[in-house]
Amino acid sequence: MPLKTIKEFNYIYKNSKVFHTKFFVLFYLDDKNKRFSVVASKKVGNAVKRNFAKRRLRALFIQKELKNGSFVLVAKKDILEADFKQLKYLFNKSLNKLLS
Repeated sequence: MPLKTIKEFNYIYKNSKVFHTKFFVLFYLDDKNKRFSVVASKKVGNAVKRNFAKRRLRALFIQKELKNGSFVLVAKKDILEADFKQLKYLFNKSLNKLLS
């Protein structure tokens, strides 16, 4: 179930654990439901670039079996030039750090 309202996003931004990388920011809040959303602002680029960035981040979630909680991935501009293996490594590293 994705996050939908601004209220839900703001709650997670204020109360969650955060892990910053060069390509994205991962927010994690322990919760009884399993929810995730991917965000790319206009700073990333035009609509085509933002959709590309969101597809790459969604692919990281699909490949990983996650425990319950709310996850928000926010794309940064550098994600457009990143190697997918590097993204996958950083995503796994950030999950290990936040979930431990």
